[in-house]
Amino acid sequence: MDRAAGAAEAPPKETPASFEDFFEAERHRLHGALTLMTASVHEAEELVQDAFLTVWERWDRVREMERPDGYLYRVAMNAFRRRRRRLRLDLRLRAAVEDAPDPFARVAAGDAAARALAVLPRRERAALVLTEMLDFDSNEAGELLRIKPSTVRVLAHRARERVRREIGDDDG
Repeated sequence: MDRAAGAAEAPPKETPASFEDFFEAERHRLHGALTLMTASVHEAEELVQDAFLTVWERWDRVREMERPDGYLYRVAMNAFRRRRRRLRLDLRLRAAVEDAPDPFARVAAGDAAARALAVLPRRERAALVLTEMLDFDSNEAGELLRIKPSTVRVLAHRARERVRREIGDDDG
């Protein structure tokens, strides 16, 4: 699918009239993305609440942004990263604890796509979720992940290849 052509034809995203409209328009999408990223419905719910609270506190400025949803995702990703950093620090302080398994491995075993995503490294999984499932372009995903757009494209490409191998789709 040609993303550039699709993006050119799509009408510009409307800025919601109120925070409540914005919340209703974005909450399920954000929750779904964070559930995939964290592999925990409960952690995703907490991150969603924290992200929306931050946006609500700054709504006068956020609603004027070109992409308020992009700001919402940046806030959520930053909170996700902070939680991961705290977890890593806690694990280092408990030196006896071995490396924690990938938390994404807890995703329901019956879902083939989730199992395929579970084997991906964190950065590849994040790039794939943002670009393929949430339809952010590589520039937007790069801003959210704080990496270059070209790195997002490479990570997403690697992730797609690994997922294809995992689910046995060698046709590409």
